[in-house]
Amino acid sequence: MFRIVLSEADLLKNSIPIIADIIDEGVFTIDQNGISLVTPDRTMVSVVDLKILSAAFDEYKIDAPATIGLNLANLAAVLRRVKSTDKIILDSGKGDKLKITVEGSGTRTFEIPLIDIKTEKPPVEQLNFGGKVELETSVVEEGIADAEVIGDSVIFEAGPTGFKMYAKGDVSSAELELKKGTDRLLDLKAEKPIKSQYPLDYLKKMIKAGKLSKQMLLEFGTDYPIRMTFKAIDKLNLSIILAPRVSED
Repeated sequence: MFRIVLSEADLLKNSIPIIADIIDEGVFTIDQNGISLVTPDRTMVSVVDLKILSAAFDEYKIDAPATIGLNLANLAAVLRRVKSTDKIILDSGKGDKLKITVEGSGTRTFEIPLIDIKTEKPPVEQLNFGGKVELETSVVEEGIADAEVIGDSVIFEAGPTGFKMYAKGDVSSAELELKKGTDRLLDLKAEKPIKSQYPLDYLKKMIKAGKLSKQMLLEFGTDYPIRMTFKAIDKLNLSIILAPRVSED
């Protein structure tokens, strides 16, 4: 049994619908540390890693650690009915449903079914990235929007002197570059050049998480997965991992 109260509704409103665009369903773990979700999409191209710390909630009561399987589209649909100023109460309620109470100008109650999901957590902790780039989220938003004009993938590149992302078409190209020391490039750790290409359709979904933070962390390597991380300090951590599109040349 659990009862969890959240007055900062945007933590859920700005994360779950984005996750629901990437994965269909997932198993949430609810324990003394908070609420977490680590789930791959059906194609195994991407993995979502969400942690909402118990300290982010106004009230956080659990009798014992629990896991609940949910259809993410159902959960996202409810959260779209929530205003930023509303209070959200999550309650274990009946054994086969999650009860969601929304308190604002009035009180509304939703119940969504729990589902049985058989899945194994991907070993995301085993990833060993070749470089890290911390930068303003708007940089990546701009780079992805520019690339959309050109093609269906984006190349990320980093090295000791800077970071760039670019796209190439048959006759067109787009490039965004930040030199080390530029204000919008907050931190860069890449001892040697790294470069990898990623599908644009996934990147467009991932960068929507920029609502959560004005700064983000990119971790990637050469022909290696990329991890985008968005943080609300001491409240939420959302990482999305995407497999590379490896060139045949």
